[in-house]
Amino acid sequence: MGYTHLVIGAGAIGSAAAYWLSRRPGTRVLVIEQFDLVNTLNSSGDASRIIRHAYHSTDYTKLTPAMFEAWQEIEERSGLQLYVKTGGLDLATSAGASLAELGAYRAALAAERIPYEDLTAREIRARYPQWNIDDDVTGMYQESGGLIDIRKSVAAHTSLALAHGVEFLPGTKVTGVVVRPESVTVRTARGDFDADNLVVAAASWLGELMPDLGLDYSLTLSQEQVSYFTSQHLADFTPSKFPVWIFHGDEAFYGFPVYGEPGVKLARDMRGRFIESGERVFEGDDDEAAILRGFLERYLPAAAGPVYANRTCVYDMAPDRDFVLDTLPHAPHVAVFNGAGHAGKFASLVGRILSELLTDGTASLPIEAFSLRRPAIADPGFEPVFRLG
Repeated sequence: MGYTHLVIGAGAIGSAAAYWLSRRPGTRVLVIEQFDLVNTLNSSGDASRIIRHAYHSTDYTKLTPAMFEAWQEIEERSGLQLYVKTGGLDLATSAGASLAELGAYRAALAAERIPYEDLTAREIRARYPQWNIDDDVTGMYQESGGLIDIRKSVAAHTSLALAHGVEFLPGTKVTGVVVRPESVTVRTARGDFDADNLVVAAASWLGELMPDLGLDYSLTLSQEQVSYFTSQHLADFTPSKFPVWIFHGDEAFYGFPVYGEPGVKLARDMRGRFIESGERVFEGDDDEAAILRGFLERYLPAAAGPVYANRTCVYDMAPDRDFVLDTLPHAPHVAVFNGAGHAGKFASLVGRILSELLTDGTASLPIEAFSLRRPAIADPGFEPVFRLG
């Protein structure tokens, strides 16, 4: 018996798709991964990703209840805790753009009837005295915010997929794809593999396969960095004492309590260091860490100690920086996903949706905003807008 489904990529999305496909009767799945399984070289490396209901658009907030449910199922089946609830804090200055961004988050939550709490600067400082903020800063708190252990999530999906009969082929680079009307062939240095259906979850390596898939939209890559800072006050930043947070200022900074590593983790979102695929690096740099330390010294001084570690990843972005979650218009048996640097929290749900698209022919949730037919993809004149995620 041949394979019913091939999956390219065994990171957060590919491993999730493999698991959810394995739950469908009659499937035989092979996952092809260029690196080792559960590696730290793709966008699923490191320990944590923010998970939240709060988003700038209902296109995402409509999906978040099902997102939390998907993670709950994976926790129950794997025996691993993947979601750590800390609460989520969004902060804004008095600048118009900053307030507008926070207003969009409030509007999306209100539209989906998800409760949240508005906080003044005084209330923020009373609840979290770690913050050194001016009186013009306002905030919004949503209690379900927290973090997903992204590394454990890949391990959990991989383990569960293996247990359900999925085959994995690590250390195998995909060199090409042949799409036929009712089947596919994936070419690798270790031979060709045929199947009825294909999931492409290649993240920032998708560009290498786009010509074979008949895709020609602009895929922009940005090299990003997170840094962990140690200090003498780490105990003040544990998950029970400090939330995940996003600071919507002139730039967006975001951060985590102490988890996975002995340090406070933070980063800039969309720092805009645009690269070609072959230019990616896996080591962080001191210049970016200095910018992050400057933020800590201004706003979270108790966390502003020496750098413990720098980590990198690459954002893979469509021109509007929204997800691509769809089947190919000319080949509905081939599904593609792009995460645009903010998909980790949705990984299990996206895997489930990809399995639905290839087995049911449709998704059970609204994903029209992420279609390959939308203007940002289909219109070659669309001007890129890499808004903050």
